[in-house]
Amino acid sequence: MSNIKLFQSKQIRTVWNETDQKWYFVVEDVIGVLTESKDPKQYLKRMRQRDTELAKGWVQFVPTLWVETTGGRQRMGCANAKGLLRIIQSIPSPNAEPFKLWLAQVGSDRLDEIENPELAAQRTRELYKLKGYPNDWIEKRMRSIAIREELTEEWKNSGVKEQVEYAILTAEISKATFGLTPSEYKTVKGLKRENLRDHMTDLELIFSMLGEASTTAIVKTQNPKGFVENKVVARQGGKIAGDARKALEIKTGEKVVSKDNYLPEIKKNRQLKKGKGK
Repeated sequence: MSNIKLFQSKQIRTVWNETDQKWYFVVEDVIGVLTESKDPKQYLKRMRQRDTELAKGWVQFVPTLWVETTGGRQRMGCANAKGLLRIIQSIPSPNAEPFKLWLAQVGSDRLDEIENPELAAQRTRELYKLKGYPNDWIEKRMRSIAIREELTEEWKNSGVKEQVEYAILTAEISKATFGLTPSEYKTVKGLKRENLRDHMTDLELIFSMLGEASTTAIVKTQNPKGFVENKVVARQGGKIAGDARKALEIKTGEKVVSKDNYLPEIKKNRQLKKGKGK
């Protein structure tokens, strides 16, 4: 499970590791926040050259985990709270102390959420509200998260294990529902590393939910096994939503897939300028 945590309004990508039940943080993001370096990779390289002891234990401190990136899921260096505290010792930054407190709070929040899952949903709602999303959209988004979790659980029980397989199956549903893979869809909306569903309109979310809920229902009744059989079912579930989308478009004369997104205006303008400069 991947997520975004905010430290002083700056985003840090995180991954929940089921094996040891701990949050892992993308080290490059942390370095960028604490040092304000324009090239965190180079900063890390120089830091490891300076701190030979840190370099020796780097593999233990920083395992590579799957993380959502602009180019899709990639393996990136991540560290849990203990590993980050060791890395922070090599960073002369005034942000180090408040960051340590932030790490402790993140860990405490996650333990609370495990004991009471409703807290996780509540915090997610609060985050969306802080970002300016309307309440009715938030409720649809929360429902879409629940539907997605139910589907991935069914896939897991059906023998789909690798994250890359989850991504392929998701792309099959999206292609059948909207005529676009997630990466193609993000291009239409002008997104890069942002979460696609966080930038869907109400109708887009509804049809996305229909595709995944239909797939879940078929998985439960047909009991497919393994990746190949689930790929067929993913197309079937997506087609149900795709047929409904096309029927609505015929009635309204309007396309469901929209270029609209929830990017802040400043970010939108910056990305438009980059696009013109290419």
